This record gives sequence, structure tokens and C-alpha cells, in this order.
Amino acid sequence: MPNSWATAQRQRLLVNHMLETALTAFTTFFAVIGPIDSAVLVASLTPNATKAERRAISLKAVAIATLIVLAFALFGQPILTQLGVSLPALQVAGGIILLIIALDMTLSKQPSPARLTPKESEEAESKAEAHAEITVFPLATPLLAGPGAMTSAIVLAAGTKGDPKLLVAVVLAILAVMLVTLIFLLLAQEIHHLIGLTARKVVVRVFGVLLAAIAVQSIFNGITASHIFG
Repeated sequence: MPNSWATAQRQRLLVNHMLETALTAFTTFFAVIGPIDSAVLVASLTPNATKAERRAISLKAVAIATLIVLAFALFGQPILTQLGVSLPALQVAGGIILLIIALDMTLSKQPSPARLTPKESEEAESKAEAHAEITVFPLATPLLAGPGAMTSAIVLAAGTKGDPKLLVAVVLAILAVMLVTLIFLLLAQEIHHLIGLTARKVVVRVFGVLLAAIAVQSIFNGITASHIFG
């Protein structure tokens, strides 16, 4: 009986840890990818596209972005380890990057995780006007699989410390967010007309605050694991 009770307790703790990891990963990726803002941007870049064309663009863009983010989650940390980058250093650096993104989402006058640089916006608009291929750039990257998503993938995967079950939780969270993103992209025109600017700002700022908390925790974890202060 004691052994079975201890086994059940360990399994319960493992399930709770997996759920916590998956929830943290889902919140992080939802914040940095920004499905709502991504959908609005897609609607603005494809105003004359048919539903079939927008469906093809969305499916291809999400598929490419998913592969990129999964590649960073599965191979990013091992590659950095080979380059001599420790897990604490990665947690601190990744946390700082995510904190900068979170502060921009929270404090900016036009908060948006799905923001392109002026040059990227100009190129995207010229492609849209010329009816050129916009699936890979700017949709798949940097819009969906941008620096924030790539950094999050590496940091969250590294945080599992090689535990395959926790890594599965991170991968499932990535797939879940990408599925939500795909649904939003398929409904881009409807979302563009339905959701106002104020509502979008509120959603972005809420997830910005959550992302900031996750980023600070990552920095704390990295500092604690580095034993800098003894």
C-alpha cells in the first residue's frame, strides 16, 4: 500500500508539472505570436483574395511557421550547448528578450506582438499590391515564427531539462497555439470587421503582462541556477 500510494503521488505530481508546463508554454506562444493581430494583418494584406486563396496561404504559412518553431524547440538548446552556452545563461538571455517584447506589448501606444519593421511592412505591402507570394515572408516568418517565438521555443524546451514528458507538453502547446492561429487566419476578414482596435489592445496588453511575468521568472530561474550569489 505505501508503495502504491507513493507511485500515485509521483504520477499526480508529474501530471501537474506537465499541465503547468503546457499552460505556461501556451500562454507564452499565444502572447508572442498574437493570433488576433496576425489575422488582422493577413486580412489587410489579402483584401482581394478569395476564401480558397486565403485558406491555401494560411495553411502553408502556419505549416512553415510550425516547423520553424518546432525546430528551435527540439534543436536550439542542444546546438547552443555545443557552442558553450549554459542553461542559466540561456534562461537569462531569453527572459530579457521576452521581457522587452512584453514591455513593448504592454506600454506601447500601438501594442502588437505581430509587428513588422518599417522595411518589412513596405516589402509586405508591395508584395500584396503585386499579388506576389507572401506565404513565407512576411506571414510564416517573421510574423508567426518571429524572434519572440523562436526564443520562447528554445527557453521553454531548455526548461524541461531533458524530461521527454515535459518536452512533449511544450510541443503540444506549440501545436495548440498554431492550430488556434490557423483558425484565426481562416477567419481573418470576419475578425478584422468584428474585433475593434480597443478590444485588440486590451487582449494584447493582458497577454503582455502575463508574458512579462513568465520572462521575469525565467530570468530569476537562470540567476538562481547560475549560483552567482552563492
